[in-house]
Amino acid sequence: MNNNFKFFLFFLLFCLLTNCSFNQNSEFWAGSDEDRKRIEEIEAWQLSENDQIYRIYSSEKYYNKEKPLSKKIILTSPKKNLSRHTQGLNNQNNIGHAYLNNINNNFLNKKFGKNKFDISNLTSSPLIHNNSIVFTDDTGSIFNVNLNGKLNWKKNIYKKISKTIYKNLSFSIYEEIIYISDNIGFVYAINLNNGSLIWIKNHAIPLKSRIKIFNKKIFLVDQDNRILCLDIKNGSKIWDIRTAQSFIKSQYFLALAISENGYLVTINSRGDLFKIDEKYGKVYWSRNVASTKLAQDIDFFESSDIVIIDDEIIFSTSSSTFSLNLQNGYVNWRKDLGSNNIPIIDGSNIFLVTNNGFLVNLDRETGEVIYSSNILKILNRKKRKTQVIGYVLGSGKIYSLTANGHIVINSASLGNTLSFKKIGSFRKNKANTSPIISNGSLFILTKNQKILGFN
Repeated sequence: MNNNFKFFLFFLLFCLLTNCSFNQNSEFWAGSDEDRKRIEEIEAWQLSENDQIYRIYSSEKYYNKEKPLSKKIILTSPKKNLSRHTQGLNNQNNIGHAYLNNINNNFLNKKFGKNKFDISNLTSSPLIHNNSIVFTDDTGSIFNVNLNGKLNWKKNIYKKISKTIYKNLSFSIYEEIIYISDNIGFVYAINLNNGSLIWIKNHAIPLKSRIKIFNKKIFLVDQDNRILCLDIKNGSKIWDIRTAQSFIKSQYFLALAISENGYLVTINSRGDLFKIDEKYGKVYWSRNVASTKLAQDIDFFESSDIVIIDDEIIFSTSSSTFSLNLQNGYVNWRKDLGSNNIPIIDGSNIFLVTNNGFLVNLDRETGEVIYSSNILKILNRKKRKTQVIGYVLGSGKIYSLTANGHIVINSASLGNTLSFKKIGSFRKNKANTSPIISNGSLFILTKNQKILGFN
């Protein structure tokens, strides 16, 4: 497929999306049947084409070194998080050390929604509010269930949109309202208690970051690397910043975090890192963190989410892990150790689990590797051919979730593997969301739409 034809298809998709409208009264997308059919075809082409190109040209290098413990590790006391209102626990994505005594008791195991599309993109983890769990499926349905597995309500605003379009939602809870963005271009708000629609806005370009809310404003990054600030009352634009685009549109969530004093930090799909003022959209500094300036490295750039702690920015790309100064963007240190998983920081420790299953403890000040352990060795050889898609630090232990449905448990202070737990058959309980800890319980949403709870 030549470049001219690719540009034509992307241009056609843009034109179709920007000319679509949404009728708030009837709650459905009002594009014509012909437009919807064309969008479906182009969406399918993009997914298959990007997947093929990635397999052919990806130059990922995985970390594969084991290192014994080189010094004593001191952990902070675990905290009992009673709620979880945003992805990454807070706007800084600083998950930290949570209270979780053990996971012997599987108190929740119930299926909600559909797993209609065979797409392995990482999706949003559940959120917890009081005694309710909020999560979504790939048709765009939002569920609110209690801790006993009883459905409080279900909402899907996409009634008239063709059901062949895969939907990946990001959502946050703020003052009894759930704010949602999707990979089609809609931003909307629904009532947390009953699921009723409050407002909706069609941005017309797919939204590709986790949704963040700060100072009564919504922050997002779209597929074209445009950084958006929206009014929380109705979704109208307050300001935006257009940054350079990459040719290949990212199929992953783009990194976004907000410091406690209101500095927005984000990485676009070209590997450009920005610090921005949340009030007016002023860019303080930017730098590129891609491994090289070669086109293939920029077009296929991936990163973990960003963690902000004190005056540090910490994140990983597919090839490196970085610590940068928040004030000026200077690099404190860089380590040749890559992962798409978000780093967990506890005191002077940075815990990182690579995609291919190495648990690494880094010294937060220097980036020195304190220990490194291959956690997948505890599984039989066939089961080791998997990826770690997320992990949490609970009461001194690292709980790592694999894509083929295993929880591997390691000592955070020593690095050694303690045990593993199978959460179900590979076919039924594959995972594509990171596990979470809330109020002393571990929650997992499987790809087959089972919500699991352990304590």
